[in-house]
Amino acid sequence: MKAIIATTICGIILMFTGVMVNNKKSVSTIAALLFAGLLGINVWDLVTTSVDDPGKNLFFNDMLRIDHFSTWFNTVMTGCTLIYVLLLGKEIRKVGAHVAEYFALIFFILCGLYLLSGYNNLLMMFIGIEILSIPQYILAGSDKRNLKSSEAALKYFLMGSFSTGIMLMGITLLYGAARSFELMNIAAMLSADGLNPMALAGIMFIMVALAFKVSAAPMHMWTPDVYDGAPTPFTAFMATVVKAAAFMAFLRLFQTSFSNLSGHWTLVLAIITAATLLIGNVTAVFQQSVKRMLAYSSIAQAGFMLFAVLAVNNFAWQGILIYAIAYSVATIGMFAVLMKLKDYTYDGFNGLAKKDPLLAFAASIFIFSLAGIPLTGGFIAKYYMLLAVAQQGQLMWLIIFALLMAAISVYYYFRVIIAMYFKQGTPELSSPVTGGDRFMLILTCALVILLGIAPQLFLNKV
Repeated sequence: MKAIIATTICGIILMFTGVMVNNKKSVSTIAALLFAGLLGINVWDLVTTSVDDPGKNLFFNDMLRIDHFSTWFNTVMTGCTLIYVLLLGKEIRKVGAHVAEYFALIFFILCGLYLLSGYNNLLMMFIGIEILSIPQYILAGSDKRNLKSSEAALKYFLMGSFSTGIMLMGITLLYGAARSFELMNIAAMLSADGLNPMALAGIMFIMVALAFKVSAAPMHMWTPDVYDGAPTPFTAFMATVVKAAAFMAFLRLFQTSFSNLSGHWTLVLAIITAATLLIGNVTAVFQQSVKRMLAYSSIAQAGFMLFAVLAVNNFAWQGILIYAIAYSVATIGMFAVLMKLKDYTYDGFNGLAKKDPLLAFAASIFIFSLAGIPLTGGFIAKYYMLLAVAQQGQLMWLIIFALLMAAISVYYYFRVIIAMYFKQGTPELSSPVTGGDRFMLILTCALVILLGIAPQLFLNKV
């Protein structure tokens, strides 16, 4: 609860900072300190959250539930955001003149994340998604010198508004069927009444709207153009921490309220998951830009994260947490390496191992994790997701299909490694790699490996 208030205050402080401080580097330093302080407040929230009396953790007339899982999720996602700011802070300063406002919008996005991790009411879920989404529309169009950035913002805004209407229709139908917005009351009413056509229609509408937010097929059409057109530093944030928040909203609603009707929506979501894996992986194979490949890769990764929603068991919560951390850290690190290069194509990576061995090594670790190679966080994350669905015992065909798609992903991921180590070239760097950059890349690589060999360190609150 304290973190929700703190992130709003931090955002307001940075808005005033933009008026009073003209030096971009000073603004970036202030923002980094505020993010570090916010992480400390999240740890404080984690320590003080009541376990013995869950009723003490309900706020705003039971609209928000701050439990240990939600506070732990908030803490690790804030930690990922701090890594993002430390790795990409210099790149954010290059986007435009309004650096303080960019960081303020990131704080407001975190406020939406905190609401989505602990909402107990459909209205609070809607507010959280809007707080999460609106700053993204602004960040996507923040590079005013680039027509593609403006186009990305317009596409994102129009498609996002359309999906919001679908979500509101679903919430309306669900309220008509269950006569309540609270998650537990909805679960109880749906269990007592059995299959209700109005409730089922509401579930499907909400599923489609949330599938848009997580860029699941066939609601993924906006993702490649928006991720490619938006300024690269903000693409890295939208594809990681923001996506993890949307999946938390997806999981909490479907596990808490709709699990008793899972027989009526599981097959539909399984088909969406299979389509997401297929389209994301196959389309990524044909990309020549690494940035655009990472956009399609994010769609494929969303397919794996949907396994948590399909699996109605404890492994789903563990899986979404470890996947959110592993995917966010590896993708942010990969974008940090990408932005050090002038050329974002595969050819731009040719010979990077000779030009800068540390950059090539870090990129390899991040690629290994995204591909799900053992001893990395990505492998453990995929393992937990597959294990969660395997415990259901009804979707073995989807598990086999996911493994085949994971094998395809190795091809386009390893093209980067082949270019760095086995092709000749002299890649041009967009900016010097400083000692601080090298320290943060080494730290991020260590975190990816730690996730792979000791995942229980991150699961002790689940």
